[in-house]
Amino acid sequence: MTPPLSSQVVVITGAARGLGALMARKLADRGAKVALVGLEPAELKAVAAQCGEHASAWEADATDLDAMTEIANRIKDRYGRIDTVVANAGIALGGPMQDSDHRAWSRVIEVNLLGSVATARAFLPALAESRGYLLQIASLAALTPAPLMSAYCASKAGVESFAHALRAEVAYQGVKVGVGYLSWTDTDMVRGADEDAVLRQMRAKLPWPANKTYPIGPAVDRLVAGIGRRSAHVYAQAWLRGMQPIRAVLPGLIATVGARDVARLAPQLKATADTRLRPVGAGGQADQNARAGKAE
Repeated sequence: MTPPLSSQVVVITGAARGLGALMARKLADRGAKVALVGLEPAELKAVAAQCGEHASAWEADATDLDAMTEIANRIKDRYGRIDTVVANAGIALGGPMQDSDHRAWSRVIEVNLLGSVATARAFLPALAESRGYLLQIASLAALTPAPLMSAYCASKAGVESFAHALRAEVAYQGVKVGVGYLSWTDTDMVRGADEDAVLRQMRAKLPWPANKTYPIGPAVDRLVAGIGRRSAHVYAQAWLRGMQPIRAVLPGLIATVGARDVARLAPQLKATADTRLRPVGAGGQADQNARAGKAE
């Protein structure tokens, strides 16, 4: 039987701002004890202060397995148990893959995919003890490819597949694994992408409802409800559920339409290539020195 959120200890990575921060506040409002993990200590502490006396902030890079394992042990020591972990830390890079800096492109894979793997490795022992729940935050990008977002799409398709595979591996331990899907939601990451004129134009060409930016509050409400149910799939926007049956045809469709749009925008892409050699946004779960992106 799933324990009520009011009795749970919930860990959230990438919790300093945006999706993770609001999720922490809403879970705390439901009575959960929340542990916030990220690379921005001042922001994490500010969010924790908004979440009540039982909230805590922990500084760690999601890609550092040793650091995440230490944090997992310290959180368990503090609260006595860990019931739910939300693997939310993520960054994004926009622009043509060929023009991008390879290290920045690879960092998106490292944070979004390998950071999720390190998070799972670090916290699964505690989740096995509590027969808990791991929610992996994915994206519309896991369901359909998008030109100029190759690193992000690859990472989110990877975390979706990783979570599905992991679900079967840990089910016998009583651990449940879910995937959370979001379309364009009003976060720092999406606002950063919209600052790029080419990415903004490409997104405007998407068919409704994929071309809208959705308010963050209702999206987080749906994610919190999914955590409460320990759902295998959680859709932050209801229409995303309808993408599952048609996802097989989307790559071919995107290849045709996207190729035409990229060709049309090619001169503009070349003219602005130097400004696109960085992930959208700044801060979050990326390297502190490189400031490589925004937590989602």
